[in-house]
Amino acid sequence: MPSKKFCQTPSTVKQYFLVRVREMASRGVGLEMEKMSVEQLRALKEQADLEFNLFQDSLNNIRTATARLEIASTALYDLSLRPQGKKMLVPLTASLYVPGTLDDSEKVLVDVGTGYFIEKTMVEGEEYCERKINLLKSNYDQLLEVAAKKKSLADETGAILQAKLKQLAPVQ
Repeated sequence: MPSKKFCQTPSTVKQYFLVRVREMASRGVGLEMEKMSVEQLRALKEQADLEFNLFQDSLNNIRTATARLEIASTALYDLSLRPQGKKMLVPLTASLYVPGTLDDSEKVLVDVGTGYFIEKTMVEGEEYCERKINLLKSNYDQLLEVAAKKKSLADETGAILQAKLKQLAPVQ
């Protein structure tokens, strides 16, 4: 327990255990879960579940961004095959298209985020998409590995917690 006195309400105890678990994990000290109390195990399980869900959301976002970039890369390729002056429909949103004419098939505007666009050649635009796709795939693989470890920790903690609760339950 910490050297300073503090009010031991359930929420402060939970916060204390979460801080302790994070400290132990950051120091690389192996978590001896069998020696933890039920409250500590519950806090650890809750934290691991929360982090796993956040990782799942991030993985979904990366998949979505990768799919959008792959569509953009394909669109750039298709655009490069069209002759100058070709009439076409230009998407303004996912469901709104306006008629337009292809003026210059060698230059494109690349959305680099927060409303900023950069004019690039067609080749530079394709290379930009490929670099971003490769970066996202690399991040996805790394995040998938971390998420699997978090899921494993949550499952292991849950199993130990269940075993402890069974031991504490009165025999009928």
